[in-house]
Amino acid sequence: MGSQHLVYGLLGGLAIALTVAAVTDIRRRQIDNWLNAAIAMGAPAFWWASGLSLYPGVAMQLGVALAAFAVLCGMFALRVMGGGDVKLLTALALWLPWQPFMQLLLYMSLIGGVLTVVLGAWHVMRRQRDKLKIPYGVAIASAGLLVMATHYLPQAGNAQSLIG
Repeated sequence: MGSQHLVYGLLGGLAIALTVAAVTDIRRRQIDNWLNAAIAMGAPAFWWASGLSLYPGVAMQLGVALAAFAVLCGMFALRVMGGGDVKLLTALALWLPWQPFMQLLLYMSLIGGVLTVVLGAWHVMRRQRDKLKIPYGVAIASAGLLVMATHYLPQAGNAQSLIG
């Protein structure tokens, strides 16, 4: 039972970190490197507390993160995504198996689309079209919290599998 408490404590820490990422992205349009590093460094503790095997479990998590980083770096190079967003998504890929990570990307895209339309309309109404910068960390953090809630919180007294 102690391990389960540790898992939920680590997930709580991740939820707090995602909230901080969203707030700082709103305020400064920046997600700090120390925060992304803390999220990434928390993943091995989560793997251990969850009982994830080295192979294929940890290897798969590292593979998902590496693939995400490669694709997202391409998006950064095309100036479609900011560096902090790339690092935050890569750090989250260390926590989530590939299926929930794909869900996170889908939710992030939907939330980000709504955020873009709302902020775009707000800037047009205020006649500040040239100043539009979307705090995409909000979409990433919201999607991360949504995926965490649907995959890791107990459902009607029965906890779903923590990994996989």
